[in-house]
Amino acid sequence: MARIAGVDIPNDKRGEVSLTYIYGIGRSRAAKILTAAKVDVNKKVKDWTDDDSSNIKRLMDIGCYRGIRHRIGLPVRGQKTKNNSRTRKGKKKTVANKKKATK
Repeated sequence: MARIAGVDIPNDKRGEVSLTYIYGIGRSRAAKILTAAKVDVNKKVKDWTDDDSSNIKRLMDIGCYRGIRHRIGLPVRGQKTKNNSRTRKGKKKTVANKKKATK
């Protein structure tokens, strides 16, 4: 059984499905990881070589600034985020005011 990011990956499943066992990785992200690592998406985990496994782990562990900004949905190219950037942040989340205490 392969182990990536502290999670046991099932051997008998396809690579795309088995990577979804890791928290935070869905089908689409698993497919992107495998294509970036140049591993066949339909290849079963038991057929992966050690090179394939280590390459996938390296891609997931890279914590570069741009990757982090992409993950949390903020602007990537240095824009300020105090007032604008609604496109990247999504719809505004309003926060209710506290009621003032009566005297």
